[in-house]
Amino acid sequence: MSSLSQMITQYCSQECQKIHWLGHKPICQHTRAEKEKVSASYALSPDENIVKNLRKFTSAHTAILGWAGFQALQLKRVPSNIRQSALLIQLTPRNHPQSHCRFSITSTHIVNPRKHIRDPLVLNDIREREERCRRNGGIGTLVIILQCNDISQVMPVEVDPPSKITWDTREDWLEVLHHFVDSGRTDFKPISTTQRGVYYG
Repeated sequence: MSSLSQMITQYCSQECQKIHWLGHKPICQHTRAEKEKVSASYALSPDENIVKNLRKFTSAHTAILGWAGFQALQLKRVPSNIRQSALLIQLTPRNHPQSHCRFSITSTHIVNPRKHIRDPLVLNDIREREERCRRNGGIGTLVIILQCNDISQVMPVEVDPPSKITWDTREDWLEVLHHFVDSGRTDFKPISTTQRGVYYG
């Protein structure tokens, strides 16, 4: 027989273990507490878990998120919206084994990105992308902010000039976004109508 929490102290029988328990109990409890401290130090805090899961979620849903931002800001009709607006997607965590299903959409808002992004490194990255995009003839960098509690993930998307964008304008973008996120689908392809016909992707 051995002590369950330590698996170190050996006993010849349960009877001997019970007799020794009063003296062994404080040692056993201390060892268990120390093991829990060590385990806890390696475990991620709830905020660290949200950050990690938010990155994975954003990566898995990049196509639908970029498309939704494009539709929400109506960039095909009003390309200048890219300069003063961003799409804020507020999320709620949900318990799911797959990282791309660990959030559900609570609400969406069109916001001023300058009021929501304060990290100088993120702002600098957006600025650099903006400059590169404009040099290459694009309209700028679309900013999508995913927020869960007090934690945000910023997703900058460089947008081509409107003449190169063949995506159809969709008024039902929010329903489409909800459908793909809620169902855990990561296979989104936007619909484009061209002179050659309709295609996906």
